[in-house]
Amino acid sequence: MKKLIFMAAFAIMTVLGAAAQDADSRYATELLKPGTEAPDFTLKDINGTEHTLSQLRGNYVVLDFWASWCPDCRKDVPMLKELYAKYGERIKFVSVSFDDKKENWKNYVEANGMNWLNVSELKKWKETQISQMYKIKWIPAMYLIDRQGKIILSTVMIEKMADKLKELHEL
Repeated sequence: MKKLIFMAAFAIMTVLGAAAQDADSRYATELLKPGTEAPDFTLKDINGTEHTLSQLRGNYVVLDFWASWCPDCRKDVPMLKELYAKYGERIKFVSVSFDDKKENWKNYVEANGMNWLNVSELKKWKETQISQMYKIKWIPAMYLIDRQGKIILSTVMIEKMADKLKELHEL
């Protein structure tokens, strides 16, 4: 009986582990593919200043799509902060919020020390132009963009972003 319980528990853990590792195959299938030129955009930060992606050419860019109301996004913030602390001097970080209420967005960014560039259209996710441009069907979603503006990685898994940044750092 103990052996049967152990085998059932092992099978369940294997399935759950595979599901977690397979999130990109379920949720990132429509994201822009590596080699694609990252669409340019102009969005405002919390203070109303406009920022354009093309202004960051010549730098690697982590482009993070999220919202303060998204539980999975909030779960990723501590690791995103670690990545920024580790690579922020060499790589530009840009978080695009799908919050439609400025106060919610601003309060979350400030309370959680998200000290990199944060921009938003301040519209509901499905109504934003940027979600259409970047084929965002699930959040969090992330892109790594090279110095020439080409996508290197598209993922919904921050662990994959961490691995890719480590690989770049070692070059």
